[in-house]
Amino acid sequence: MTTFSSSRVEFSRTPWQTLVVLSLGFWLSGCLMLDMVIMPSLFVSGMMSSSGFAMGGNLMFGVFNRVELICGALALTGVLALSNGTHKFDRRGNLAFLLCLGLFGIAFIDTYGLVPQMSAMGMQLNLFDAVGDVPRAMTGLHERYFILDALKIALGGTLLTWCYRG
Repeated sequence: MTTFSSSRVEFSRTPWQTLVVLSLGFWLSGCLMLDMVIMPSLFVSGMMSSSGFAMGGNLMFGVFNRVELICGALALTGVLALSNGTHKFDRRGNLAFLLCLGLFGIAFIDTYGLVPQMSAMGMQLNLFDAVGDVPRAMTGLHERYFILDALKIALGGTLLTWCYRG
């Protein structure tokens, strides 16, 4: 157990708590970077209307979603270890487990549900056709993706706060 001390406050953090905090911090910061910086800049630059965007987006989101699954698995393992140990976290163990399971479920839905559908819908199969407009169904998929991302950030922020405070 590592003990950190400052002038007034002394607290200890278990390795599992550190694992959960680091994995959630990395995961949520990556989500915010992708949602708030990368995707808006691609939209403004007009790349979303180019013919290769669906393939590039599938590659980018495919890799990121698999990293999300790894971070979700690490956080879920850490929360399970914390809730089964003799730690102050025991009070919120069941709720934290449900939050973490929800986070992992969102990453699973994004990885194997929404991103493949969006990629298939946006893929241009005929190279001789001009690039068309974005299909209406794609807008609905984007809305679902961003609703799930907002929920992911809210759940992850709550869990991160609980684990950081101990």
